[in-house]
Amino acid sequence: MSIVVAIDGPSGSGKSTVARGVADALGLDVLDTGAMYRAITQAVLARGADPHDAAACAQIAREVAVDVGERVLLDGIDVTSAIRGPEVTGAVSTVSAHSEVRSVLVDRQRAWVDQRGGGVVEGRDIGTVVFPQATVKVFLTASGDERARRRQRDEQEAQREVEVDEVRDDLARRDHLDSSREASPLRAAPDAESIDTTGRSATEVIDHVVQRVRAAVAEAG
Repeated sequence: MSIVVAIDGPSGSGKSTVARGVADALGLDVLDTGAMYRAITQAVLARGADPHDAAACAQIAREVAVDVGERVLLDGIDVTSAIRGPEVTGAVSTVSAHSEVRSVLVDRQRAWVDQRGGGVVEGRDIGTVVFPQATVKVFLTASGDERARRRQRDEQEAQREVEVDEVRDDLARRDHLDSSREASPLRAAPDAESIDTTGRSATEVIDHVVQRVRAAVAEAG
């Protein structure tokens, strides 16, 4: 059977770490859909388009090639570091709120899974919109302080110094934008398991999700 694991949640909840760990354990490929939206945002900014212009953003999304793996390539150019910078971070929620942009990328995300016969897909609307029939759906959460600390650590590793309060405020801003948008808002699917990762090791969460997937596969026969 085709195994699709949907991992959703806000920034700093641990999606990327858990998704990679689950994929490694199950021998599946992993897709970071957030990186796809960031790459489109990078293209919008690079072309001088207005992130609020839905038609312009959608046209750019249709025109550019995005390859997300160990590195993120935009029209063949490595933008792995650039898409995590403050400019893209400040605009990605605006660009990703456009329904036309989401339609383009949802088609690409489904094609990615079809080509591989399954996979672990992380994002904000995977269990609700992209793969509502996923084998297993989880929605990761964490306390605001924990998420802010994690994001601050990521920024420091990228040699960008930020204060934890600044990170916390930015996360709150993005949470509001992502959860209140009309197109595919950030929310847990009704049949997703919510997991609070605060104070839990990545290994513990990964093992739990892997066990759930294996149980689901065994039950399906």
